[in-house]
Amino acid sequence: MDFKEKTLSTENIYNGKVVHLDKEVVKLPNGKEAVREVIRHQGAVGVIAITDSNKIVMIRQWREPLKKVTLEIPAGKIEPNEHDDPEKTARRELNEETRFAADQFELVTKFYTSPGFADELMYLYHAVGLKAVKDELPQDDDEFLELVELSPKEVQEAISRGEICDAKTLMAVMFWQMMG
Repeated sequence: MDFKEKTLSTENIYNGKVVHLDKEVVKLPNGKEAVREVIRHQGAVGVIAITDSNKIVMIRQWREPLKKVTLEIPAGKIEPNEHDDPEKTARRELNEETRFAADQFELVTKFYTSPGFADELMYLYHAVGLKAVKDELPQDDDEFLELVELSPKEVQEAISRGEICDAKTLMAVMFWQMMG
């Protein structure tokens, strides 16, 4: 069966700082029409950073859509000048959010965060050889972060409490466990 949908029209509904919303009318494989609401996103990175004492580096922060504080791996959106080099974003975000640098970054995987309604592609990197940065990059004005380093047991407890609850961080934890 051919699953491909043909886009008949696209209407831009909203352009924001982080996302754009398009309303698309598509022709389905059976010939009928349907409406798709699509979030356009410039992409993002997540960084798996493990300390020499086998603790994973995480960020505690407020997440307004969830109305709660979460624990997440360092992450952020790819800036326009970084599209050809998402590793550059990983290096920048690790510095900005954790004040760590790494000797090298290994791409673990890339994945779509929510393909039912968004085109956000996330690159997940493993930062190898952590060390304190020499030159701190400025943090975003609208981010309030707390650096946290968690042992494997503390990670499991945080998952049980619902503090670690986003896909990129859960994937990072699984990768860390497989490194074991």
